Amino acid sequence: MKKSILIGLFAILLVACGGNAQKNNGQATETQAKEQVADASVVNVYYFHGKQRCKTCIAVGDVTEKTIKELYADNPHVKFIEVKTDEKQNASLVEKYEVTWNALIIAKGDNSIDITDKAFANALNTPENLTDLIKTEVNKRL
Repeated sequence: MKKSILIGLFAILLVACGGNAQKNNGQATETQAKEQVADASVVNVYYFHGKQRCKTCIAVGDVTEKTIKELYADNPHVKFIEVKTDEKQNASLVEKYEVTWNALIIAKGDNSIDITDKAFANALNTPENLTDLIKTEVNKRL
């Protein structure tokens, strides 16, 4: 009886652990992100997030992406990069910037700033403040 229960629990454990396996469809994104990290002439605006995102998390990503697209669409030296923290190919970026959950980081080479706290404080109620902050930090690095 104990053996049957143990085998059943082991089978459930195997299924549960293997249930999150995904195909690696993001190889192009991984390559692109690595190329941009290596290019010290580019200002990268990284929006890190996991699978589960709250309303504020989504707003931070949306405001940031919109800001970069509207203000820097013609500038090849400014890139918005969405980084899913739970994907294996992004592990080196997550480790480099010591991201544990969601984050908004603006970086050019080794010059980076984490504006996550201010981003979350402004994204929903005063998105124009977040836009101004992003613009200021990106322009400092151009």
